[in-house]
Amino acid sequence: MTSVYSPSALPLIAYEQGLRDSALQLAIRWGLRCNNTVSPGTKYSFYLSPERLELRSCFSSQGPVFVDFTAGKMQYRRKYGGGKNQLIAKAVGFKKGNTPSILDATAGFAQDAFVFASLGSQVTLIERSPVIAALLEDGIKRAERHPEIGKLVSNNISLIHTDAIDFMQGLNEINIPDVIFLDPMFPEKNNSALVKKEMRVFRDIVGNDSDADKLLPTALVKAKNRVVVKRPLYANWLNDTKPSVEMKSKKHRFDVYFTLRKL
Repeated sequence: MTSVYSPSALPLIAYEQGLRDSALQLAIRWGLRCNNTVSPGTKYSFYLSPERLELRSCFSSQGPVFVDFTAGKMQYRRKYGGGKNQLIAKAVGFKKGNTPSILDATAGFAQDAFVFASLGSQVTLIERSPVIAALLEDGIKRAERHPEIGKLVSNNISLIHTDAIDFMQGLNEINIPDVIFLDPMFPEKNNSALVKKEMRVFRDIVGNDSDADKLLPTALVKAKNRVVVKRPLYANWLNDTKPSVEMKSKKHRFDVYFTLRKL
């Protein structure tokens, strides 16, 4: 995945003077520019409020982008999404007596990973983009303080900011996950309607996922039981590799590759 924006190109603006120290710490951690001015031509900026860290567009009226596991769609999926009976849960191997450990190698905003964690899995998130990782880390920290889901998040979700292929190659027999989940950037579809706001920003910030095919061969030799690839129905198999099983919903397809490594 080739990043379009380096963190140093994005200013970090603190909502109030009392947040300047926190903003400075974030800037140092993620390589941002901590100031309260936006240079001409800057398309996006980070904005730190008392509530959360946001990514804002400097040229459009679209709302801010942030990660929130505590309300809205994520809470609805946790409470009413269907539990282990939902298709994505079946794809990764949830069933009675089996709660797999999962490595989400393309974490993004971790919406599916939160579902896995809500079902009891230990989930490791890998995110290479420092811009996305900063937003994701902020969302995780806020969720850890939430009275209803705080313990679930702190116990079941961990985030690592690194390259997914490098991380997978470093896995050994002791720490390999049961399942590796891949959800690379969906290929753009000609004449398609505008995708939702978060994904437009994601594609703009991160760029095209040009090395997505390289993820699968590495994942196949590292996952203990299976690799699951989330794709739109119109997309080809990742790395032109036929899966063991295809599981389809109205919009998505889960390509399941059984590995069954013998340790």
